[in-house]
Amino acid sequence: MILLLKLFLAHCLGDFILQPQSWVKEKEEKKWKSPLFYLHLITHGLIVFILLADPAYWALALVLMLVHGTIDLIKLQFQEENNRTHWFFIDQTLHLFSLCVIWYYFSPQPIHLELIQLTNLWVYATALVFLSQVSSMLIQMMMLKWSSALNDESDDSLTHAGKWIGILERLFVFTFVVTENWEAIGFLLAAKSVFRFGDLKESKDRKLTEYILIGTLLSFGIAIVTGMLAIKLLKTL
Repeated sequence: MILLLKLFLAHCLGDFILQPQSWVKEKEEKKWKSPLFYLHLITHGLIVFILLADPAYWALALVLMLVHGTIDLIKLQFQEENNRTHWFFIDQTLHLFSLCVIWYYFSPQPIHLELIQLTNLWVYATALVFLSQVSSMLIQMMMLKWSSALNDESDDSLTHAGKWIGILERLFVFTFVVTENWEAIGFLLAAKSVFRFGDLKESKDRKLTEYILIGTLLSFGIAIVTGMLAIKLLKTL
């Protein structure tokens, strides 16, 4: 499992932290002809090699580079301006699936050298990296369809905003109930009340209120789920 955790950490570092937006734009323009596309793949391979700290895993790093590059090329070929959000999640889903397949194939091989043996460190490091720029990108892509509507002068609500706010609220309440964190439900109600008071007071700011509320709930939810997974991993590893 530590091997899979390191592969996921390498993916977060290579695809989000160590890939500037300028690289992304050039790759979208030039696709496979962009030198930055290959630099991106080499970066991924080097990160994996460094985190695993074992020369025996050179084949794993090479396979991961090739698979990652193939998935990126598929995304670059079919992604358009009107479907960026869809292809972002398709791309990331394929990457995560490929990591699981690669981990399953290479996991029987023993690791002779470990950079750091502390399991807790790898769990916390991966969680913190995921909650930084990776989560920010996820939330940005989730809310992309509502961003442009903020400049609209009408007082109407954001499209399906109420539905998504309700879904997120129910998911949070369910999570808090099954984990017996009853006080967190009160915190959620108080937070929503503050936003809704502003919504009723200034109807012209309704879209901004809903946008901020959805973003806050998404950020809150991702942090909760990540924290619960980290606790689960620390108990099982």
